[in-house]
Amino acid sequence: MNLKAELLDEKAIGRTLKRISHEIIEKNKGTEDLVLIGVKRKGVPLANRIANFIENIEGNRIPVGDVDISLYRDDLNTFLGDSSIENMNLGVEVRNKKVILVDDVLYTGRTVRAAIDAIIAVGRPNSIQLAVLVDRGHRELPIRADYVGKNIPTSRHEMIKVSLVEIDKKDLVSIYE
Repeated sequence: MNLKAELLDEKAIGRTLKRISHEIIEKNKGTEDLVLIGVKRKGVPLANRIANFIENIEGNRIPVGDVDISLYRDDLNTFLGDSSIENMNLGVEVRNKKVILVDDVLYTGRTVRAAIDAIIAVGRPNSIQLAVLVDRGHRELPIRADYVGKNIPTSRHEMIKVSLVEIDKKDLVSIYE
């Protein structure tokens, strides 16, 4: 694949996550009963960064957990047959909470659907909201983000790559064709 453009650099990612943090606080009228859950892998550091911004703004730390959707994928039965999931641990309590699900890129919606299924299997939250760094379109399911860092219309032949310092040693969002 060939690099088409660099869309967000380190400073732009920081500004974007700070804006999303403010939007989360405003929409929820504060931070009471909020928890952040990052979708493994890249949603986790994004959720932690948002929690840091919210702590700096509001003065209190929001709990951060993570969700591994691998056993909730809708193509799993193709590989493993009927699978049961036991002892899923998100790292935070979700019952009666307002869950903010955090991911790097929203594309078809299937990852988000799987994450919602995993969260509900653990406990019934009051609500689940979605925050994404990039929305690239091409939804296959009726899912939309409540908080979007950047809308980047793409073709199905293009790829969005999110690099984060916690995993990739740099912050950058690029598009490849």
